[in-house]
Amino acid sequence: MEQEQLKEKIIALLPEAEFNVNKQYLDINVPSDKMHAFVKLLKESDDLKLDYLFCLSGVDWKTHFTIVYHLTSTFFGHSLVLKVKTTGRENPEVASVADIYATAEFHEREVYDLMGIKFSDHPDLRRLFLDETFIEGFPLRKDYKDEINIIER
Repeated sequence: MEQEQLKEKIIALLPEAEFNVNKQYLDINVPSDKMHAFVKLLKESDDLKLDYLFCLSGVDWKTHFTIVYHLTSTFFGHSLVLKVKTTGRENPEVASVADIYATAEFHEREVYDLMGIKFSDHPDLRRLFLDETFIEGFPLRKDYKDEINIIER
C-alpha cells in the first residue's frame, strides 16, 4: 500500500494524528493518551494488519522523550513509524503495547533500563542489561554523568 493510501486510512482511524515528512516510511505522531487503543486498531484492522513490531526505541530530547515504534504488515508488506511524546523528563511514562505485540516486552524493558522511561501495565518491567546495583541515572540519557569512568554526555 502506498503512503498516501495508508495516510487516508490512518486519518479515518485517528483524525488527530500528525504526519511528518519521511521518504521511507509513513511517519505519524500520536497523542500519548490515544496511543494504546490506536496501536490495537492498527493491528486488528482488516485494511492495515500491522501485525509485527520490529523496532521500539526511545529518543532523548531536551524537554521530553519520544518513543518510536516501527510497525509492519507481514500480510500486505507496508510499514509505518509511530511516535509518541512523553510528558516531561522527570517521570516519563507511556502505555505498554506488550499485550498487543509480544516483541514489545523486551524492547520496552531495554528502553526502561537504559533511559528510565516507564511503560504502564507492562507485565514484567525490570532491568534487562544493568544489574540491580546500578542505581545512579540512566546511561543513554543525554544528562547522564559517570564520575568513576569519566563519562559525560
